[in-house]
Amino acid sequence: MRTMLVIPDGVGLRNFAHTEFLPRVTEKGPVSLLHVVPDGLVGRIMPTYQDRVEWHTLCNVRESPLEYALRYTLAYAHMMWGSTTAMRHNLSRPVRGSIKSKAVHSVARLISRAAAGPDGIRRLNSCLIALAQRSALVRHYTDLIARFSPDVLFCSNQKLPAVLPVVLAARGLGVPTATFVFSWDNMTSKGRIAAPFDHFFVWSSLMRSELLRFYPDVRPERVHVVGTPQFAPYFDPDRIVPRDVFIRALGGDPARPLVCYTGGDISTVPEDHKFVEILVDAVRKGSVHGRPQVVLRPSPVDPGDRYEPVRRRHPDLLYSPPRWLHTQPGNTYKSIPMPEDVSLLANLVRHASVNVNVASTMTLDFAVNGKPVVNIAFDASNPPPFGRSLWDHYYQYEHYRPVVELGAAKIARNTDDLVEHLNAYLAEPELDRDARQALVDLEVGVPPAESCQRIVDTLVRIAN
Repeated sequence: MRTMLVIPDGVGLRNFAHTEFLPRVTEKGPVSLLHVVPDGLVGRIMPTYQDRVEWHTLCNVRESPLEYALRYTLAYAHMMWGSTTAMRHNLSRPVRGSIKSKAVHSVARLISRAAAGPDGIRRLNSCLIALAQRSALVRHYTDLIARFSPDVLFCSNQKLPAVLPVVLAARGLGVPTATFVFSWDNMTSKGRIAAPFDHFFVWSSLMRSELLRFYPDVRPERVHVVGTPQFAPYFDPDRIVPRDVFIRALGGDPARPLVCYTGGDISTVPEDHKFVEILVDAVRKGSVHGRPQVVLRPSPVDPGDRYEPVRRRHPDLLYSPPRWLHTQPGNTYKSIPMPEDVSLLANLVRHASVNVNVASTMTLDFAVNGKPVVNIAFDASNPPPFGRSLWDHYYQYEHYRPVVELGAAKIARNTDDLVEHLNAYLAEPELDRDARQALVDLEVGVPPAESCQRIVDTLVRIAN
């Protein structure tokens, strides 16, 4: 099998280049990979496979004003029709930018109201594809794909505009295309899938039903439940080091419990640094029992600057920054993971006693490992940053409701709750274990250690 991979962001590199997926797919035959790693860094990011993969840079898309306006009209129509809690919130946010940009978005929103249904969305999508088909990038990728002659094209991210010309080029050559829905919230909170893929790889039966709900033209047999490779490294014994070795490397004391705070990016959780301070203060005062130590891991796309004052005030706060390169500061899709970060996170999750976060995917990371999680659902500022409380904001989103309804994490509505829940989990780590497993069973449809092979096997069937 000759495989062309399209990995347009750092998350895709983590999921597919830093797991067992890449070695397993290269065993099936030649691989050509379109990526966003800056020139000169491929050898650092992917030293093992530098000579086993044909590497090509994914080009930036330069949309015409009409394409830009049409893409957003389509996205707005999709959200108006889908009308989930997250979509309604996104539609309620004011348009920012230049006067020209605001005008384009205002017109896009106006037109989208008339197109907010399957027929209108279908017509808008056809118009966008017809416009994009004329792009010089489609001709560029047609030549590239024709030279490599793949049996299948697989994309790690379903929503970035940069993948559209690649998929259109492959479709023009009769190459079957597939994409991976890369996060559990993508169907209910994000915009449209960016390209007309032939096949869709999803985590679970739940995600499959969501995709078919929002994309009624997709044939059910083209949606494949494959799990997700992002959790696979947690089950690789070669990545795990002894607890005492790992915690000493963090600068901590192996004899004390480890509470891990995992942050979000600045735009989604702007008060993370304040929550870290509240947590560390509670521990230092002795309100949290057992003399735990706190380790902070920022989001991989967060440079971490906002935590510096907290770290200066609390030198006992352990710090474990993700090993990601911010190759284009401010552009989350150009944050590139180093291979060692996969093992760093695997050990952090394995050896922490409890996780604290704000409605994060990390709730699943820890649940997969059987570890308890406390979710912060109170605000550190008044008025709150989003104009409404965290509880009314993130904890009502459709993708996160199962966490709340199953009791898979304890929800802290105030500081006293945070302390109480931490004490409960530190005293009894098995508390709510069945609820955490129920969440994993619902959201992750394939055992993590089997996901990479399931994806490769499904690609082989599509290629044949």
